[in-house]
Amino acid sequence: MTPRHTTVPRHTTAPRRAATSRRAAISPRAAEPSCAAVDSRVAAPPCVAAPARVAAPPCVAAPAQAAVPPRAAAPGRAAVPLVVVLTAVALLLVGCGGRATTHHKPGTSHQEATGSSGTLLTARDEGGHRLRELPAADAPTVRAEVHPDSEGGWNVHLTVERFRFTPESTGGAALPGRGHARLLVDGREAARLYGPWGYVPPGAHTLTVRLHADDHTVWAVDGAPVQTTVRLDGTPATTSPSTPPSPPPTDPGRTVTLTITGTTVQPPPSRIELKKGERLTLRVTSDRADTLHVHGYDRELPLPPGTPASLTLTADRTGLFEVETHESGLVLTQLVVR
Repeated sequence: MTPRHTTVPRHTTAPRRAATSRRAAISPRAAEPSCAAVDSRVAAPPCVAAPARVAAPPCVAAPAQAAVPPRAAAPGRAAVPLVVVLTAVALLLVGCGGRATTHHKPGTSHQEATGSSGTLLTARDEGGHRLRELPAADAPTVRAEVHPDSEGGWNVHLTVERFRFTPESTGGAALPGRGHARLLVDGREAARLYGPWGYVPPGAHTLTVRLHADDHTVWAVDGAPVQTTVRLDGTPATTSPSTPPSPPPTDPGRTVTLTITGTTVQPPPSRIELKKGERLTLRVTSDRADTLHVHGYDRELPLPPGTPASLTLTADRTGLFEVETHESGLVLTQLVVR
């Protein structure tokens, strides 16, 4: 009989279990359970992205990139383009033919200033100013009126067309219809005018008014300066302000003489036919103090006794008007104005 201790000892099975345990410990599948085998309560299952990727997802910019925008540039480099842009804008504004200024290019005269118009001629006036030709339809015109001044001399008034005075642009470019005027007294330049009014002292005989452009050239048509000349009739008389000058002589018109003696009027009352605008003088002598009245014109004349008195009127109203005396109530005549 075989003894009992010949059976396989119990400890011989232990190495197998240990080996199996070792294989299970080093098996990759045992180390990484599948999603189905892992409890859903596990904090970080294999199918969930790593914590670092959750904290910084790919679509969110990095903090450093958010702090410095891609288009921002260093201050030193930004200043250069700004200066260049401002300089370019300034050059464009100056060089693109903007409105004329009061300056001209270095090395050129006033007469050759930029922005000129018309044709610059070689001819010059008495003062050495060159003529600037314009077509007659575009050229300015000037007329002058002179009025005696109460303290002597003459007040000059200019009427211009297609022209305006521009004192603020004197010395600048010649532009159509702009500039100033110059007064030539007896052929010599005496003054400039930057407006329509001027003054000429006593003793002058002729006055010439000439139009100049802002660059001091003379506006011209057909080779002749744009100007006007008026004669001054000697030295104007000095008149006191309290004594108005005598009116210029006019047509005296008709004169009718009437005489009142008591209640008799000579010639007997009748009608005087007048044309509208005609002047009439009534010369009346009364033997007593009275007042002459012309109805319709509301003109009155005191009649001293024995002294002729005259009343002159212009028949500017049409109709029938009686002439009578207030005190005696006599009708002297009737005026018929047609």
